[in-house]
Amino acid sequence: MSDTLHLSAETRDRAGKGASRALRRDGRVPAVIYGNKQDPQGIHLNARELMKQLMTGHFMNSVIMVDVGGTKVRTLAKDVAFDVVTDQPIHVDFLRIAKDATVTVAVPVVFTNEDDAPGIKRDGGVLNVVTHEIELTVEASNIPTEIVVDLTGREVGESIHLSDVTLPNGAEATAEDSVTVATITQPTTLTAEDEALDAEVAEAQSAEAAAEADEAGDKAEG
Repeated sequence: MSDTLHLSAETRDRAGKGASRALRRDGRVPAVIYGNKQDPQGIHLNARELMKQLMTGHFMNSVIMVDVGGTKVRTLAKDVAFDVVTDQPIHVDFLRIAKDATVTVAVPVVFTNEDDAPGIKRDGGVLNVVTHEIELTVEASNIPTEIVVDLTGREVGESIHLSDVTLPNGAEATAEDSVTVATITQPTTLTAEDEALDAEVAEAQSAEAAAEADEAGDKAEG
């Protein structure tokens, strides 16, 4: 089960782009809490504290207790917007949830025991991950940190479907059982044609580099 995360926040009295820019200059991140049949509430968070929680790796699938001026609100993060240049968070949407609520979250898939998969260890097969996250409907108090897929005994050519994955007790996947999670494929081998093409490309690149060097030398002499 994922740990409950904690964030402190302050109420946000002013809305709009200008107010949001002013908050960011002060090291704050504007946010909103909505849902659970209550009015939306504008808040702002400490940017460093938020980044620390984002770096846990399970910010989007953990219950987050947001302390707004002494009042703790149980939430899930529904969206985080990032600056396209700095990659820093610039806005967060939180969804209020009841303590016993059932929620839908995307949980990352982790693969274990590759060394015990003959298709990988013995035959040099490649694990091709098709589904990196599985969306689950689960009680908010029982959200798993990850879903583990055991590769023991898997051979080249095998496909792992959602029906093969053991889900936590009480959790249900929103996708069909037939969804492919991963496959073990044949190792890639270079044919004679591939090697000849690689050699041709390398030769062309070498000739181009030599021509550019000669041109640069002529300009320097001139």
